[in-house]
Amino acid sequence: MKLQNDVYTSPGVLEVHYQAQRESYENEIETLNLKTEHLSQEIGHLQALFKEENNTKHSIKEELARLTKENMDLEEQVDMKEKTIKKLQDQVNSLTKSIEKAKQEQAPPVPKVYIGMLEYKPEDEPKLTKNLILDLKPRGVVVNLIPGLPANILFMCVRYADHLNDAGRLKSLMNSTIHAIKQVIKTHHTDFEMMSFWLSNTSHFLNCLKQYSGEEEFMKYNSVQQNKNCLKNFDLSEYRQILSDLAIRIYHQFLNVMERQLQPMIVSGMLEQESLQGMSSMKPTGFRKRSSSIEDLNSYTISSILHQLDFFHNTMCQHGMDQELIKQTVKQLFYLIGAITLNNLFLRKDMCSCRKGMQIRCNISYVEEWLQEKSLQNSAVKETMEPLSQAAWLLQVNKTTEEDAKEIYNQCSSLSSVQIVKILNSYTPIDDFEKRVAPSFVRKVQSMLQNREDGSQLMMDTNYQFQVTFPFSPSPHTLETIQVPSSLKLGFLTRI
Repeated sequence: MKLQNDVYTSPGVLEVHYQAQRESYENEIETLNLKTEHLSQEIGHLQALFKEENNTKHSIKEELARLTKENMDLEEQVDMKEKTIKKLQDQVNSLTKSIEKAKQEQAPPVPKVYIGMLEYKPEDEPKLTKNLILDLKPRGVVVNLIPGLPANILFMCVRYADHLNDAGRLKSLMNSTIHAIKQVIKTHHTDFEMMSFWLSNTSHFLNCLKQYSGEEEFMKYNSVQQNKNCLKNFDLSEYRQILSDLAIRIYHQFLNVMERQLQPMIVSGMLEQESLQGMSSMKPTGFRKRSSSIEDLNSYTISSILHQLDFFHNTMCQHGMDQELIKQTVKQLFYLIGAITLNNLFLRKDMCSCRKGMQIRCNISYVEEWLQEKSLQNSAVKETMEPLSQAAWLLQVNKTTEEDAKEIYNQCSSLSSVQIVKILNSYTPIDDFEKRVAPSFVRKVQSMLQNREDGSQLMMDTNYQFQVTFPFSPSPHTLETIQVPSSLKLGFLTRI
């Protein structure tokens, strides 16, 4: 019964429930419709965005293609511009060089002013003496160089040490220089060219120390500019004396070398070899060199002697040796020629004849002509040959009458009494027209010579050497103008 009641009452409940369900469904449908509409809108928006994006991408592609084309065009233009710029730069460079060259030709650059010094580091001192003194070979480096260039270079280094007021550096340089010169002279004591070269440079170095000492007696020979280069801080007079002694030592060794080369030629050339065969061809035909092969002593002629003298003189001049020193050297050599020839004349009767006197006189004339060619005729050199010249005259003159005896007494002033008598007693005729000197004539001459006080020595001293002097000879070259040739390998020196 209850169930039935419930059944009958349920339609109302169901309707309510149905109504509630319907409303719920409608609300959900409405919500879904809203969502659907919203989604449709979103889809529409997304579609619009997608379409817009596609349009943008298309635009970008088109823009990219356009820009790429423009870029290629611009690159081509840039290449063309760069080529044009390079061409213009080349033209500018060419014009610039032309302008600079024209300027150089029109207005030469102002030369750098030098003060006549050479800067060097103390540690370079051994290298300086090695390259400039010990290892230097005169042949091949002195051509076209100013006389005494090594000496000038050394003094410019001395000036630098003096400029620094560095006593230790200056003393070391002077001592090492003197030691190196002594060493090179000892090593090459038989080398004529080496002796000549360092005699000349030692003399020049000594002159530099005098010329720029600041002493009035030397300064008066200088130019104004040279006097500005005088030493400022040190007195080197003590070293001047040491160098003077060294120069004298070198000179004597220098003479010994020359005498050893010249001596074997003298007797043969001055006495033994006939130079009178054919009066038209008496004079030697030039100073020809002898063959390099070994020659017999008897093959030396007057030409051999003249050629040797020529070699000595040319070498001394090439090395820039002072003319006064050359004159003293030649004087010593001529003394040797005269002394050796005269001594052999005393020892050999076969040489004491009129014809031999003519030959000796002829040979003397050749060496006197050589002196004239070398502008040495006004020096005292000829005087050293006077005893030989008078002996040659004595062999040629008449030796019979008292007048002859008086003439012999007056003319033979450079021969001693013993020497005159020796020649008269040794006179040996070799031709029919010649006569032996009568003993009475010899006694007559002897009586005239009694009042002479000329000693009793017959032979001349062939080892005698005249005292050498080194007269002051200022250099005309200013130190500022002196440059160091690269051939001397002194690149560590700086010209300042």
